[in-house]
Amino acid sequence: MHPTWSKPVILHAIGEDGEDVVVENSLGASWALIEDWPEEDGEALDKALLVLAAVAQGKAKEEDGRKALISAAIEAGVKYTA
Repeated sequence: MHPTWSKPVILHAIGEDGEDVVVENSLGASWALIEDWPEEDGEALDKALLVLAAVAQGKAKEEDGRKALISAAIEAGVKYTA
């Protein structure tokens, strides 16, 4: 089960055809980083993927995954609403 975040993160203009992607939990964050992300390399991106894997394993909190996604967005210059 993947708990929903108290507030979703909206990643602007990164989806197919440039639509916004609404991320509501760590699983969605993982998919966004793997499938939709405009960058393939980055320290915050790598860290976010590790944190999200830890969340999936129950070794980190959902909020840690949310914060890691936001850090990766900042690094990549992805506009977001959180």
